[in-house]
Amino acid sequence: MCAEKLALYGGEKLKSTPFGAGNRFGENDLHHLKEALEQGTLFYWYGDKVKSLTKKFAEIYDMPYCVAASSGTAAVHVALGICGVTAGDEVITSPITDMGTIIGILFQNAVPVFADLDPHSYTLDPKSVEEKITDKTKAIIAVHLTGGPTDMDAIMDIAHRHNLKIIEDCAQSYMATYKGKLLGTIGDVGCFSLNDFKQISAGDGGLVVTRSEEMYEAALRFADKNYQRLPGKSAASRDVPFIAPNYRMNELTGAVGLAQMERMPKVCARLHEIGDRISDAIRDLPGIYPPKVQPDSTSTYWFYMFRIDEKEAGVDRNTFSDALAAEGIPNQRGYIPSCIYNYDLFINKRGYQGTNCPFGCKLNGHTHDYAPGLCPTAEDILNTAIRFSFNEFYTDADIDDIIAAIRKVSTYFAEKKNA
Repeated sequence: MCAEKLALYGGEKLKSTPFGAGNRFGENDLHHLKEALEQGTLFYWYGDKVKSLTKKFAEIYDMPYCVAASSGTAAVHVALGICGVTAGDEVITSPITDMGTIIGILFQNAVPVFADLDPHSYTLDPKSVEEKITDKTKAIIAVHLTGGPTDMDAIMDIAHRHNLKIIEDCAQSYMATYKGKLLGTIGDVGCFSLNDFKQISAGDGGLVVTRSEEMYEAALRFADKNYQRLPGKSAASRDVPFIAPNYRMNELTGAVGLAQMERMPKVCARLHEIGDRISDAIRDLPGIYPPKVQPDSTSTYWFYMFRIDEKEAGVDRNTFSDALAAEGIPNQRGYIPSCIYNYDLFINKRGYQGTNCPFGCKLNGHTHDYAPGLCPTAEDILNTAIRFSFNEFYTDADIDDIIAAIRKVSTYFAEKKNA
């Protein structure tokens, strides 16, 4: 039986109907925004919305403390600050992530160190992490990329043995779990993004969770220019011991974030359902590797990324991507253009214009080489991966079409390979 002719080569296009769509914002968001405006203040410390948002998020995550920030990038920077990361320190993290993971490291005048990744979960490879540890390593940022968890047992074991802090970057992994524990609740600090391109959105904004009262109080200060606002803590509220940024969330952002909390569990449950359904339906295809989710864990699929083994599949990644798009399934090649260490600021070792800081900081004293080949598995992931997005408004028929398109393209090239 011959495989169906691909649309790329003149066959009939599989997906001809529009994908399901909807508005993630509604009357509840307007209700909370109206209440925020009626307070007479949009400053987080005097209003109620940001406080209610952090309280609600802490309750959902069963964490004692939550602090709001102006973005997910800011949340990671706050986490680094309260973990004591400072000039000359090193922080190990992923080479496939957004710059939001990296910016805070550089602003603390610390040095990013990149470890290689697991080939199918796209998260930190514990063996590579341990190989990167030096006497200057202060923390590890575990990036739960695409919504799926890092191997946190192994990462936490490394941290305990080497006395390192663990920051979980959960910008893409709301409500995802690792062995029954919500991501963000396992390490020392969990960081979340309310950017417009996440499972939930307030336009922008960030959240930081921790179990440590000391870290909580430090986070409140670090996100607010190091001002002490907690009653009874210090009469000198502006006795600033060291530099800290202004990452305050305003009440309008807090209002939308609070409204989004009410829909978050349902949205994430639907994304988990869709992603798992696609993986189950395509994992038998030759040379097609769905994203790996750790055992007894769940992903909430901020996007879906799978890999192509050209020899097994009988087709290269780019051709498969083009064929999938021709069938009506928009997609992108890889995630970012290259590993972050190939960006100019790392190649030139100039975090700050006109200097070689923080890479040449005398408080560090190490030589850091950033060049192609530093993390070969991560580079291979970017060269062989295809990603596409879906959202909670996609219908079951939409998912059927995505699965059918992947299977159609795979079957065509598999039969051609074996002919």
